[in-house]
Amino acid sequence: MIKILFVCHGNICRSPMAEFVLKEKVKELGISDQFYIASAATSTEEIWNGTGSPVYPPAREELAKHGISCGGKHAVQMTRKDYAQYDYLLGADSANIRNMTKIAGGDPEGKICRLLDYSNNPRDIADPWYTGNFTLTYQDIVEGCECFLAHLGYL
Repeated sequence: MIKILFVCHGNICRSPMAEFVLKEKVKELGISDQFYIASAATSTEEIWNGTGSPVYPPAREELAKHGISCGGKHAVQMTRKDYAQYDYLLGADSANIRNMTKIAGGDPEGKICRLLDYSNNPRDIADPWYTGNFTLTYQDIVEGCECFLAHLGYL
């Protein structure tokens, strides 16, 4: 089983969008049983008294436009233990990568990278919390997930 953890700053926009996009893609390919897919935050900003915020409404709405549900997802923070538990820890941007590496205590196995590092145009995925452009974020995530699956040999 391939274990993937998507990570962004708050775990309410980009990383849950990536989590549910990839879950949908592997379901469409009939290979869901070969994957464990989750998402987390580098910060605790969206976690209050141990309870994480749900997916931000515009992110949830963008997924819903494409027939993807993210119901029940709440923000959680990445932990040092996640490094050992996952095969791939995929961040949305360079700041996430720095913070993920700090949380993990390094990256000796080379498991941490940006999702779009698997594309032909490696780059950060802009945070729609600031840009307001959830459609562009969704498109970048789809590109990244498809390129990642191609890297793994599934597309």
